[in-house]
Amino acid sequence: MYTIKTLNAISPVGLAKLPKNQFDVTVDADAPDGILVRSADLLNTTFNNNLLAIARAGAGVNNIPLERCSEQGIVVFNTPGANANAVAELVIGALVSGSRNVPDAVQWAQGLKGSATLAKDVEKGKKQFVGPELRGKTIGVIGLGAIGARVANAAVALGMEVLGYDPYISIDAAWSLSRSVQHCVTLGDMLPRCDYLTIHVPYLPSTKNTINAQTLAMCKDGVRVLNFAR
Repeated sequence: MYTIKTLNAISPVGLAKLPKNQFDVTVDADAPDGILVRSADLLNTTFNNNLLAIARAGAGVNNIPLERCSEQGIVVFNTPGANANAVAELVIGALVSGSRNVPDAVQWAQGLKGSATLAKDVEKGKKQFVGPELRGKTIGVIGLGAIGARVANAAVALGMEVLGYDPYISIDAAWSLSRSVQHCVTLGDMLPRCDYLTIHVPYLPSTKNTINAQTLAMCKDGVRVLNFAR
């Protein structure tokens, strides 16, 4: 019997994968054999000697001290793609909302409450929130993993021209992409063409500051940038 300690709320669907005759799942174990974690910070945690594995319910492992775990022989797992669809939907929502000025329009409309000339005010003021339509515009997707690939395919369905950049794309991710997604070898090939830019890469030394003064200088004026990555 292995004792598994949960440090955050883990979905019952996930916990059901651990047979009860083999795993004792608890929040109170002092010396667990395994740890299940989502967002809890383990970077300064002292691990017991019998700890065998740490599994993160999420894509990143930046809250886990990988080097120290390696030295202690603790295996670290993560679950990329577990919430990929949820994040992709949020990205598309932000894409539409930001392009069509929905938050500003809602705030403006709330300010009209009680107006005696409501119909006239709406007709006069609504044009300021029109914003550009997405169809026919160009979006660049940096990182074509589980989330980025979904965003790219959804953008294709919206009638956008989609450019993709990912020097480390996996075979599975490549197979999942629409054939309409155009491959860019460098960011220099992508950025000058984009009306919209969305970022979906892990937080690593090689990806930190992907968007900076130099890369922004390559973009069109007024480009809309979405960052749902770490």
